[in-house]
Amino acid sequence: MRPDDSIEKHFTRLRPEQKKALGKLGVRTIRDLLYHFPTRYETGGASATIASVNPGAEVTLYGTIRKPETRKSWKSRRPMAEAWLEDASGRIKLMWFNQPYIAKTLHDGMQAKVSGTITGTAEKPYIANPAIERSMGEVTHDSLFQQGRTLLQGSTLDAVLYPIYAESQGISSLWFLHAAKRAFAAHAHETIEDPIPTDILARYKLPELATALVFIHTPQRAGDAAAASKRFAFEEIFALQLALAKRRHEAREKAALPVTVDRAALADFVASFPFPATGAQARAIETIVGDFERAHPMLRLLEGDVGSGKTAVAAATSYVVATSDLQVAYLCPTEILAKQHFSTFVAYFREHPIPIGLITGSECRVFPSRVRYEESAKLSRATFRKRVLDGLIPIVIGTHALVERSLVFKRLAYAIVDEQHRFGVVHRQRLTAKSATAPHLLSMTATPIPRTLALTIYGDLDLTLLDEMPVGRKSIITQVCSKGEREQAYERVCAELARGHQAYVICPRIDEPDPAKELALQAKSVKAEAVRLARDVFTDVEIGVLHSKMRPAEKELVMKDFVAGKIQILVATSVVEVGVNVENATVILIEGAERFGLAQLHQLRGRVIRSTHQAYCFALPETMGLATRERMKAFRDAKNGFELAEYDLAIRGAGELSGGRQWGVSDIAMEALRNLKLVEAARTEAARLISVDPNLRAYPALAARAASALAALHLE
Repeated sequence: MRPDDSIEKHFTRLRPEQKKALGKLGVRTIRDLLYHFPTRYETGGASATIASVNPGAEVTLYGTIRKPETRKSWKSRRPMAEAWLEDASGRIKLMWFNQPYIAKTLHDGMQAKVSGTITGTAEKPYIANPAIERSMGEVTHDSLFQQGRTLLQGSTLDAVLYPIYAESQGISSLWFLHAAKRAFAAHAHETIEDPIPTDILARYKLPELATALVFIHTPQRAGDAAAASKRFAFEEIFALQLALAKRRHEAREKAALPVTVDRAALADFVASFPFPATGAQARAIETIVGDFERAHPMLRLLEGDVGSGKTAVAAATSYVVATSDLQVAYLCPTEILAKQHFSTFVAYFREHPIPIGLITGSECRVFPSRVRYEESAKLSRATFRKRVLDGLIPIVIGTHALVERSLVFKRLAYAIVDEQHRFGVVHRQRLTAKSATAPHLLSMTATPIPRTLALTIYGDLDLTLLDEMPVGRKSIITQVCSKGEREQAYERVCAELARGHQAYVICPRIDEPDPAKELALQAKSVKAEAVRLARDVFTDVEIGVLHSKMRPAEKELVMKDFVAGKIQILVATSVVEVGVNVENATVILIEGAERFGLAQLHQLRGRVIRSTHQAYCFALPETMGLATRERMKAFRDAKNGFELAEYDLAIRGAGELSGGRQWGVSDIAMEALRNLKLVEAARTEAARLISVDPNLRAYPALAARAASALAALHLE
């Protein structure tokens, strides 16, 4: 049995549904099988053996099915299925009342995991209607049950660890355990080359690959599983750091277009802003223009909390590039945000004669208009493309339309990606590929990212933080309201409207749910809530609606009316989550708050931190269980998004704020992101190796592992 052999070569009895399930789980080779790790372990001691069960106990038992049959109960004559479960310590009867068909799904000698409540007496116990998980009968040698006997009889251990695997319909967790043990029996794990150099294993006290594979699938003690998990977490993060360090090295080998930095002109431009720049903004601008002066292209992530002024930094640094007779491309995730940034740039550049373009799926515009300088003009797509190609539009802001092949730049020197996490790196690559010479890259995000995740996911980027808020900006007052406190939120909205301010009401869904789906009934919808508020609560104000299903022209009209103050309350979905900037809006109500991630809640709250007015946020959860109360308390008390990100990582893992599934990082590696020392160690070792061997020629297995990590992260 070889690691690259297909599963079907050695597991010849696989049924079609099993093959389909394995394919869905990405298990196609023996190597894939061995790297399909348990997601958790069930622990049992005496309670995990049949001989020591007691009536009334909830148990999970592992054993062999014997004598499955159908019969009728003695008194009521109800049809039923019956079987025995046998392990190394004894046997117990299993009964399924009114489910005689179950007997046909079982066969004598099959191995299974059974869960249920012990019924009957101590002398004659049985399990009624147990849940059963079958091993599909594929593997019968070196059984789990013999392992349990050995552990219980020949060891002082007080527990047997049973691995539980991610499953798919058609394949069971128990099948994976038996399949892994069969691979071990054939010594397949011993033929896989360990990608981690031996000196690094020794330095961090990590087990070798063959040992770690045995430890993670068949641990004899909890310490075995922990050691293996640490090793594989380090391996994945180390491999990813290597790939990203290689990218950084390659970027430094490229030449960038020369940008002329006139610091006096830049200072005049920044001084023309309608607000004084913060110290953090000034430092960020200086760091970026310092990168412009280097021979290789910049790779930088600008992370700033909501309202910290990232757009002003982007505008100031774009000014430097545009005045060097070069071009800037500014990629935005939504049309609303692209148009907003276009308007903001127009305001910043009004005193500076530099053309600015906007390209979205619905239109192309350029500022200034040839007819009236203070206005922008609409252009045909063909005319817009030609002006960009001729270099007549130095700054181009747009949505995904910006990365279309038909849009060609003359001298693209600076690419800005706003809300980096909303784009795949493919978009980033397409944008930077629009220039024969690699452009400087600035990725920006207002989504709070824990330091460990930033070092891992954005390991090829230098990190700059905007950790100051503009002068005069007040901290937002956040309140979590129970159902009985809703009126307090409405009273605050009325008070703010009376002052001439505006409000948002955010709902989790657009339309009312299908009544047949009972679980969804509680979630408020934008359309129904707008009608209810206009009818029952805010009867004398204009209420608008905004959601993703509206046509672009409809969205634009609603936003124009909201910005102009014609709409006092905007009822919307999280379409307003990122970047929407209406300074006069000072209060936001978030319905069904527990349905949003903490990062989303923080972004939504940021919609009303846009001015020097006191702002208010009311979170209105539909349910208030323990987990919701803890999350809402963290949301209420967090002073900034970075603090909230670290809380979420500590309490819930990295999944909610950044999405392990979205990134392609395994559960083991995501858990490791709680460990800053491990991430920094992996980053340090990767930088050291790449500095002496950029292509990892001396470590072919490690190079292959790094490439696979990069592919899993969707960065290939």
